[in-house]
Amino acid sequence: MRTGGILLPVASLPSKYGIGGFSKEAYEFVDFLKKAHQTYWQVLPMGPTGYGDSPYQSFSAFAGNPYFIDLEDLVERGWLTGKECEKLDACIHEEKVDYALVYSTRFKLLRKAFAKSDITADKKYRKFVKENAFWLNDYALFMTLKGLYKGQSYVRWNEGDRKRKPAVIKSRMKDPAIINEMEVWKFMQFMFYTQYDRLKKYANDNGIKIIGDIPIYVAMDSADTWANPELFKFDKDNMPVGVAGCPPDYFSPTGQLWGNPLYNWEHHKDTGYKWWIKRLEYCFKLYDVVRIDHFRGFDEYYFIPYGDKTAEHGHWEKGPGYDLFAAVKKALGERPIIAEDLGFLTPSVRRLVKRCGYPGMKILEFAFDSNEDNDYLPHNYDKNCVVYTGTHDNDTTIGWFSALGRKDREYAKKYLGIKNAKDIAGALVRMAHMSTADTCIIPMQDYLKLGSVSRINTPSTLGNNWDWRMKNGVLTDKLAEEIAGLTDLYGRYSK
Repeated sequence: MRTGGILLPVASLPSKYGIGGFSKEAYEFVDFLKKAHQTYWQVLPMGPTGYGDSPYQSFSAFAGNPYFIDLEDLVERGWLTGKECEKLDACIHEEKVDYALVYSTRFKLLRKAFAKSDITADKKYRKFVKENAFWLNDYALFMTLKGLYKGQSYVRWNEGDRKRKPAVIKSRMKDPAIINEMEVWKFMQFMFYTQYDRLKKYANDNGIKIIGDIPIYVAMDSADTWANPELFKFDKDNMPVGVAGCPPDYFSPTGQLWGNPLYNWEHHKDTGYKWWIKRLEYCFKLYDVVRIDHFRGFDEYYFIPYGDKTAEHGHWEKGPGYDLFAAVKKALGERPIIAEDLGFLTPSVRRLVKRCGYPGMKILEFAFDSNEDNDYLPHNYDKNCVVYTGTHDNDTTIGWFSALGRKDREYAKKYLGIKNAKDIAGALVRMAHMSTADTCIIPMQDYLKLGSVSRINTPSTLGNNWDWRMKNGVLTDKLAEEIAGLTDLYGRYSK
């Protein structure tokens, strides 16, 4: 069945308190998707963000972002007052997330709510803590210790805490202050998942499925690496021997140094890929479809010696290949997964994606280089793929087109059948809908015809990323009707 959807990060939703979340605006967006005859809402990773505010650098592969907790719900429960929320967390920028403001105010509010909640007596809370103990206890202790160390990366902690020496951890767990602080972090996770489950049920009940996004790698400064060093290529001091990135190319002469720890795939294989199966099983409780970022890394990954300042001296190593996904399919059955297979693809990567059977991605902004054999041109698609105008790492369509060279710009206009640059956003969106791709996902900015100032992320840069917010009032009935018309015209909706 042909389907369509919209890409909009949760953080980009409008709200009263500086960042999008699970508030009434999220439910209004689901209503909009339904009116627009969409099937999917695609979000970015929803974990607690760390350095650089990137959702791809999270403190946990399992935890949710406390920023998304709906404060109005806490007010209704009597754990906060409206005045407290407005005083401590007023929105300064309607179209930008002020992460410094959110960070300095949101946790104060959540701690106040915890103090009034008496949550530890709640049966649902105790059940949640028990069912999620496999990750929640480590995460809560990690965040508690991180607070004691004033937010420093755990690699700078005292050796006993950093290496989780049994005597040190045992002593920590006897401290009432530590135990109480851990409950605060568990409370935040309980509220995140309680509210998210309610939102997801509302979406599903209205015919909307959620596409989640998971990074292939975890952050170096995370509960995952701290609690499970055996999963990664670490030395005897639990420090990386190599980190992830991409080699130098035309766009980046020194390559991309991501800094994420690399997996010890030999250990994962020995355990039957237990951690990955657990991770994906958990993701499918949250999402209806899962997009796995940087799928190429399962075939081959780029190893950069730890401590290098650039990616120039890295080398390729073999990943687990199909062996991992055979184990996943055996344990979980066939699940809907999207393989992010962008970038330079070797024959072995193509074979892996094909063997898995997962749809790959087609990005129209990559298509117009005057080469009719370009894989991203719609006439070269097969059906088993997901087409986008662009992703969170691309400029908006209007911004992208304005930066194109003259030759490519003229080729794009000729291919799309337009004469004026002002028509580019609508034309590219239409082309995505009419393509043979089974699924069509459009970033919300392209339906709103926004320029570069509204892009989500510029890769390999810091600052002015992940902070775009959608203005209140732009989700009009007229826009929903226009999107529904396109969706119906090209057979991407069935009642």
